[in-house]
Amino acid sequence: MDLTVTKRALITGITGQDGSYLAELLLDKGYTVFGLVRRSSTGSFDRIEHLAHKVKLLSGDLSDQVSLIEAVYESQPDEVYNLAAQSFVADSWRQATYTGDVDALGVTRLLEAIRREKSDARFYQASSSEMYGKVRETPQTETTPFHPRSPYGVAKVYGYYITLNYRESFGLHASNGILFNHESPRRGLEFVTRKITDGVARIKLGMETELRLGNLDSQRDWGFAGDYVEMMWRMLQEQEPDDYVIATGETHSVREFCEIAFSRVGLDYTEHVVLDPAFVRPAEVDLLLGDCGKAKRVLGWEPKVSFVDLVEMMVDSDIARLSR
Repeated sequence: MDLTVTKRALITGITGQDGSYLAELLLDKGYTVFGLVRRSSTGSFDRIEHLAHKVKLLSGDLSDQVSLIEAVYESQPDEVYNLAAQSFVADSWRQATYTGDVDALGVTRLLEAIRREKSDARFYQASSSEMYGKVRETPQTETTPFHPRSPYGVAKVYGYYITLNYRESFGLHASNGILFNHESPRRGLEFVTRKITDGVARIKLGMETELRLGNLDSQRDWGFAGDYVEMMWRMLQEQEPDDYVIATGETHSVREFCEIAFSRVGLDYTEHVVLDPAFVRPAEVDLLLGDCGKAKRVLGWEPKVSFVDLVEMMVDSDIARLSR
């Protein structure tokens, strides 16, 4: 008789980039996976279409307390991964209070649902390098002070500290992953990296002639989302909850991203990229570079996909998509 008990996981934001990769990872490990999805007129299930028959979708919203309590009660999860958010920094200026409600108070609502319905569940909070904002030191570590430069960054700081407080006050196994930028072919088209690779594909295929961008000198620590979701899982396998920076330890500029993306299809970015002030943020975060030494040391993790491979993977995917 098989006495093994299948672990159960609840993923908020399962239809997003990270949620889809995490769902794949957990299914491969034999988990029963539940995904929280909100009713939305623009909701897209493209990223998890291939998993539709394997995951159990529950209706809910981070802005609605009762739906979160019901989702936790119904799924009875061993692990909860909170990946849902209004995650576009530029939109957080246009929807500042909404971003705060979902990205900050939403974390409290979910933690409260766990505390009431499944207090032994392990919790992962998707924290962000945008919390560092106007950086006090480079590279950024788990002890670098936060100075967020957008409503999104501010909301994420709240989410980070409320997770810490539920861990210390109620003994929840609750951990923060401070993830630096992570991309993939599943990245939303509104993000600059995907905007670039989609633009490159359109220009190469003769659908467009130019690509309008903001600050080309902005620098980020970019990794592959598929690598980063493994870290989320590893964090919840640790006996003690803790907070970890997840990054590559390398920094690259938007300009460098453009160079690699355009050269992948034999084009010169300077002939197609147009600088547009409309895409410059009100308060820019100029340099983000993470030190993931603690994660490597404690969790034994190393990113596998290089920056160049990541950019080329995204360009190839967009060429294939648009060619269809």
